[in-house]
Amino acid sequence: MSPGPLPGSVVDGSGERDFGVYLHVPFCSVRCGYCDFNTYTATELGGGASQANYATTAIGEIELAASAMREVGLPDRQVATVFLGGGTPTLLPAADLTRLLDAVGQAWGLAEDAEVTTEANPDSVTAADLAELAGAGFTRVSFGMQSAVPSVLRTLERTHDPRRIPDVVVWARDAGLRVSLDLIYGTPGETLDHWRTSLDTVLALEPDHVSAYALTVEPGTKMGAQVRRGLLPMPDPDDEATKYEIAAATLAGAGYDWYEISNFARTPADRCRHNIAYWRSHDWWGVGPGAHSHIGGHRWWNVKHPRPYAERVDAGQLPVAESETLTLGQREDERVLLGVRLAEGLDVGADLRGRLPTLVGDGLIEAEPAAAGRALLTLRGRLLADTVVRALTG
Repeated sequence: MSPGPLPGSVVDGSGERDFGVYLHVPFCSVRCGYCDFNTYTATELGGGASQANYATTAIGEIELAASAMREVGLPDRQVATVFLGGGTPTLLPAADLTRLLDAVGQAWGLAEDAEVTTEANPDSVTAADLAELAGAGFTRVSFGMQSAVPSVLRTLERTHDPRRIPDVVVWARDAGLRVSLDLIYGTPGETLDHWRTSLDTVLALEPDHVSAYALTVEPGTKMGAQVRRGLLPMPDPDDEATKYEIAAATLAGAGYDWYEISNFARTPADRCRHNIAYWRSHDWWGVGPGAHSHIGGHRWWNVKHPRPYAERVDAGQLPVAESETLTLGQREDERVLLGVRLAEGLDVGADLRGRLPTLVGDGLIEAEPAAAGRALLTLRGRLLADTVVRALTG
């Protein structure tokens, strides 16, 4: 086995940080034109990297990870959250996803109240699949709904029929799973009425959690090329800002509180604890090709392609591509960058308190928390969060 990626410094303060596991499943039935995630269709991959072998390979990394953490002297910590993302994790059989979760439990132990989430496309699960996952210990499912409007889904090259969304929500609820619905706004050709239709459809389904993300056109994607060639217009920032304001008002009016800029939940218990751990810079191990990890200010990322990833794991080597240990200054900048996004606000510390009055005057943070040294974004501040971050880190 290769040496672990962890320096001894990661042990410091580990008892004060939660530990989570991210499991990346890099397979999709179709690559959507806007997506720049590390995903592959089955026809792109060959031996050693197949969907059929993937769970066994990822379990190998889990076992190597647990050994590396023990070797560096990290104390035993049960896993507080597990998140299966991708790609489309539910392209794997439910039995394989169960094997992955079981391996996490065997390696580290699962906390009694562990949050266990899988992402899913609406056309990638059946009622039986969801019941099997719930029985295995999964607690949440996050459906990639994106839109309720067929023309918008076609532009995004999503494969599901929006009429299937109510079915999968009912199946998940019947299985005892919490439900999150993910939306994207700003797709070329999406009107304000389209966006309101998607929000109204979501509210009619009464999910526990809603995520709403602005479309970003990434270079190197099919949509990026379409925009570059003038086949599609670039999303309009003003249009996206208006749609965010509509979403914030609509969801708040229906009882969904924002707890992070793009995330809304019915109750505190419905918030995604795994993602909150990211924003609070807690510890997580990312399993899978291209997965990123962070423990105690040290972070690393795996080799990106599934084939060399599988080859390294099969050889008993951690599949780390590169790693870095953050300086104290970098850790503070990341604390601000991530923490300012949360509705609880951010304690900026004595050195930065003098910058808060200007942000209050610009309408970007709330006045009363600022007087106590906390940066809490206003609605305008949520739209201009990067401006707030630059003011506090520049």
